[in-house]
Amino acid sequence: MRTNELLDRGIKRIEWARTHMPVLAEIRKRMVKEQTFEGLKVGMALHTEAKTAVLALTIQEAGAEVLLTGCNPLSTDDSVALALNEKYGLETYAEKGQSQKAYYQSLNRVLDMKPDYVIDDGADLIFLLHTKRKDILKSVKGANEETTTGIMRIRAMAQDGTLKFPVMSVNDAYMKYMFDNRYGTGQSTMDGIMTATNLVIAGKCFVVAGYGWCGRGIAMRAKGLGADVTVCEIDPIRAIEARLDGFAVKPMAEAVREADMVVTATGCKDVLTARDFRQMKSGCLLANSGHFDNEISKAALKQVSRKRRKVRDSVDEYTLKNGRKVYLLADGRLVNLAAGQGHPAEIMDMSFAIQAMSLEYMAFSVRSLEPNVYDVPDHIDKQVADLKLQTMGVKIDRLTKSQKKYLRDWKEGT
Repeated sequence: MRTNELLDRGIKRIEWARTHMPVLAEIRKRMVKEQTFEGLKVGMALHTEAKTAVLALTIQEAGAEVLLTGCNPLSTDDSVALALNEKYGLETYAEKGQSQKAYYQSLNRVLDMKPDYVIDDGADLIFLLHTKRKDILKSVKGANEETTTGIMRIRAMAQDGTLKFPVMSVNDAYMKYMFDNRYGTGQSTMDGIMTATNLVIAGKCFVVAGYGWCGRGIAMRAKGLGADVTVCEIDPIRAIEARLDGFAVKPMAEAVREADMVVTATGCKDVLTARDFRQMKSGCLLANSGHFDNEISKAALKQVSRKRRKVRDSVDEYTLKNGRKVYLLADGRLVNLAAGQGHPAEIMDMSFAIQAMSLEYMAFSVRSLEPNVYDVPDHIDKQVADLKLQTMGVKIDRLTKSQKKYLRDWKEGT
């Protein structure tokens, strides 16, 4: 595709996303008027696509100097990155298909600006700041973290006493995980799988590894499309929940024997290993919706295979030593972004509204925050929820004064 065509595509995708993100639009009006982030430098490492562009532009238009790069080598929309650079004047370093070296060079270019705050997805910026970029660590006042995997890393840092600045856990805000992780990941994972394969979901034996909020969404959407869904879990409570939600629950070693499709969404490594690959029937599709590409062990898959070839965009065929064939989608990276277009705009509208307001909260409260992981304040969650309802044209009931008194006074129940 020629540069002009790519640029035009990127501009149209950003404007389409902006049109379908009314909650963030309302927040942007106020922030731009107040110049909320005037004089601040904000470094961002997020999946660089249209919805992310709307967030980055919101922060820039509200007065900040913003640098953006990707948080995964295969999740960048090159048309959006080009549009941000050429049309909107927001310096962006992300590029789809970056080598590991180029990926980390881009992260370091963002950190070279000595940001006051960082917005991270997967905690790679935060990790670099605490390891190889300690030279600028003191310039960073705080951070937001977008996703489950990143928060797991940062909580471990805080527990070890190595975290040097406060971090807002945007991932754990109700208005983020209940919708982004469940409805966003559920729909976009199906989008990525169907775009990559052009195969039907209905009638397939569909295995979901992990029944957190992302796994719940994937299982729900697969069931809705007609799949026969099995869940694999290590948590007994979540396993019970999956069973009572109507799904079969089995250990992975059993589940893979009948699987037509396996999707991982755990945040852990080596969910699928050589033992599992050897048990799979020929034609099984493997996809990952976790942040890092280590849930499906690519090293083990290579070890048990005698041949690999690309058969479609985002589909690699592995011929195993036992003669069977399995298919890895999107090189084991996030299938919803590497092979699809990521979460729907209406979903990311809520998540990125939380991001913008959490950055505002951090900027005005940072002096009172010690280095630790902090939950998003309830009033931010509630404000975003109220705005979302307004944009949907939905009205709800409110408690009367008498009802509020009843709920506060223990004597009222007698």
